[in-house]
Amino acid sequence: MQTTEAKQKIHLNKLQKRLRRNVGNAIADFNMIVDGDKVMVCLSGGKDSYTMLEILRNLQQHAPINFEIIAVNLDQKQPGFPEHVLPNYLESIDQPYYILEKDTYSIVLEKTPEGKTTCALCSRLRRGSLYGFANEIGATKIALGHHRDDIMETLFLNMFYGGKLKAMPPKLLSDDKKNILIRPLAYCKESDIQAFSDYKEFPIIPCNLCGSQDGLQRQVIKEMLQNWEKQHPGRLDVVFKSIQNVAPSQLADKELFDFASLSVDEDTTIPTPDRLPAINIQ
Repeated sequence: MQTTEAKQKIHLNKLQKRLRRNVGNAIADFNMIVDGDKVMVCLSGGKDSYTMLEILRNLQQHAPINFEIIAVNLDQKQPGFPEHVLPNYLESIDQPYYILEKDTYSIVLEKTPEGKTTCALCSRLRRGSLYGFANEIGATKIALGHHRDDIMETLFLNMFYGGKLKAMPPKLLSDDKKNILIRPLAYCKESDIQAFSDYKEFPIIPCNLCGSQDGLQRQVIKEMLQNWEKQHPGRLDVVFKSIQNVAPSQLADKELFDFASLSVDEDTTIPTPDRLPAINIQ
């Protein structure tokens, strides 16, 4: 009879294999990483980025290509931020890293009106700092820790609150055309990432700037999706599949599909039978 410890080890192995498979498939499907790449892994101290780093390091050892991994954390100078946690962890696993210090915290508090969420401005400032640093160190790819649930949440956020049908792409060229962003966890479920993080006991650093704010729109969407999955198991699999199966001609975006030029092909002849069948209409 298997012990509890043995069962947990088997479960962890299955979980790690599933995450590796999903990350590997995403990398292959979107050509995220190629031979000779220098991948800057953005590490926040949360479960997603820790898991991404762990899985990428594991794949690096077995991949048929050579690529470099550099971990980068942006210290935004939040009060009480435990500056020692990430360096201690990264050094314990012999992972090359940089700590980029930028006081975006003060800017966010100064510019954000009272009662408004800080997420949008914080995200823009963080992206700008990381993009610039990637160029400085010669990184060819910037890896972000967004997972499958993030992508679906963003889809409904944009639909419900922004009037747009868009999500997060697994691979993206930045607006300035100087950086390629990749999301290796695009096929991974948040529940798998959470379970893996719990097993590995990563030294999680909570976000006290925006993560604890009440009434965030994303949290509302997250709860909606979770309720869907509870009531209809497998629904989120179908939702994510729809993001990968888009039919532009069946929507109404004139920029995406040329509806105005639609016309009948006059050269097409429709064969007709010599005699039409009689139809009894009463």
